[in-house]
Amino acid sequence: MEYMSLKDHVYNFIVEQINTGKLLPGKKVNENHICEKLKVSRTPVREALIQLSSEGLLDNVPRKGFVIKSLTTEEAKETYFIIGALDGIAASLAAPFLTEKDLKEMEFYIQSIDLAINTENYRMYDKMQEAFHGVYLSICPNKSLVNLLLQLEKKFLMNLGEIGPKDGLKEKLTQTNNEHRTILELFKNKDTAELERFFKEVHWNIDKAEQIPL
Repeated sequence: MEYMSLKDHVYNFIVEQINTGKLLPGKKVNENHICEKLKVSRTPVREALIQLSSEGLLDNVPRKGFVIKSLTTEEAKETYFIIGALDGIAASLAAPFLTEKDLKEMEFYIQSIDLAINTENYRMYDKMQEAFHGVYLSICPNKSLVNLLLQLEKKFLMNLGEIGPKDGLKEKLTQTNNEHRTILELFKNKDTAELERFFKEVHWNIDKAEQIPL
């Protein structure tokens, strides 16, 4: 089993707090609360906060401390553009190595996402869509590219459960999962050129930057 440091525990805790909507954009991170909650000293908490700041999830504001960062629309669109390009390259690099078992696994996750949407189980949606993308990302031979991609995606952590059914959420999630179906077909056909185009121009289309994580 891989050893996890205290800093990693704190890091994962803060990410989970952001992901569940307990820490919202513009709000200060209460370091004392984290120390008490996790029963750790201030050092690993500071280390985790510094890492999250370097990854773009937090702002280190003078005389105020660490604050959950809010992305401007322009920043979000720029990040989507980069993620789309990187995700497309990762998919095209992984495509030749995907087995029949991998493809069936991705199909299972698509069906699980359908179930999550229909039952409004948005925590399950998050886990299943992450698992879907995880199949090909785990196989991609360029690990540096994958690490950079995953780091950028963290900027779009949000809690779908907090959003609920308003703003046509279910329709948007269904559209996204239909895109997963297209991606799966492209993987089956090993169409690397179209995979790159589809990820960049459709799945991570910059006009989606204000909507939902993919």
